[in-house]
Amino acid sequence: MRVRIDEKDFLKYPFLKESQKFVGSYAGSPDRFITTPTGRAALLDAKHRILSAIGAPGAPSPGSASTDSEGIRVAVSGYALARLIVSCLKDRLITDRFTRYESGKAYEFLLDEDPGKKEYIAASLGLDTHSPAIPLVPYVELTSGMRDERWRLVNRDVSAGMVSIRAHESDELLREGIRLVIGRNLPLPVPENVCALFSAIAGEISAAEQQHLLEQFGTVEESSFPPCMQALITALSAGTNISHPGRFALTAFLHNIGMGPQEIIQLFCRAPDFDLNRTMYQVEHISGRGGTEYTAPSCAAMRTTGVCTKKDALCERISHPLNYYKQKKRSGKKAGSPGSGDVLVDSNTGGTHGEDKTSKGDKVRDPGRHHGGKQDEQDDEKDQA
Repeated sequence: MRVRIDEKDFLKYPFLKESQKFVGSYAGSPDRFITTPTGRAALLDAKHRILSAIGAPGAPSPGSASTDSEGIRVAVSGYALARLIVSCLKDRLITDRFTRYESGKAYEFLLDEDPGKKEYIAASLGLDTHSPAIPLVPYVELTSGMRDERWRLVNRDVSAGMVSIRAHESDELLREGIRLVIGRNLPLPVPENVCALFSAIAGEISAAEQQHLLEQFGTVEESSFPPCMQALITALSAGTNISHPGRFALTAFLHNIGMGPQEIIQLFCRAPDFDLNRTMYQVEHISGRGGTEYTAPSCAAMRTTGVCTKKDALCERISHPLNYYKQKKRSGKKAGSPGSGDVLVDSNTGGTHGEDKTSKGDKVRDPGRHHGGKQDEQDDEKDQA
């Protein structure tokens, strides 16, 4: 059966190749396009998309785009411009939230889509919604960031290079496939002169992101640090050398929650092998002086390197030290104590937070998660967008 993709589909699925060709047919170069009425409206749409993705307070939603020809052009162009702006920001947290936000919107449309069109879109992502198995290599790519244990190869039936999947799992894989396609090649290699066109909007977005992070994490509270980080600080205070993975984890964690390089360097000065120049270089490198910032490792990564230690009850229910820190500050109670409130539990949200290096400007890593409590669920959805 032949499936027809029209302009209204571009509005819902701007990541399709047909959508990209559609934009290319009228937009031309960014510098000229954003001076046109359609381009100016699209630029505003792009800003709104990114602000909504990062969960900025009061961010307007671009979801009410007009379905007439002009409205479709604005929305599809807004998606394209948003990709350029995100690329210019070089902030992995914003990039990650943007891809989740856009893939989430597209996935919601797909749930009520015509079966034939849904199959077509799945096929464009290399997926067959009716197949009981997926080739090994695509399966590994799709599930590499999906944390639920059932996706691990050791828990699947693998035969002749094919990985079996259950009927109800195809939609989950489709959602992840959309996210990977949207995030593929981001950040784009955007020329400096093009990024200059978006400098004002980029500044607004960065300011909104910093405000959002400040509201999430606030001032640094060592009493809310997870046991692993407290143990590393205790070791340093006692004049004990800590391992390289421990140094990296502690430095990235402290940077992620807002401590400056000088404050972090002071913590390492008691180490027996302390070398100021080397420590300054390492801390500034992890903090982004070279153009790339790093996120603190996930709990799984720190278990692998032996940094995870003195786990408490809260540790059993989260999978990233930043989630621990945020939850501990939020509850204001002893970790793991009865009635300590809802717990941030990492779920099947994709992304390999903790191992990936991140682009400059990425101040805090707040991995996606789901947990009890209506308000917390809403907060989490914003964080995962």
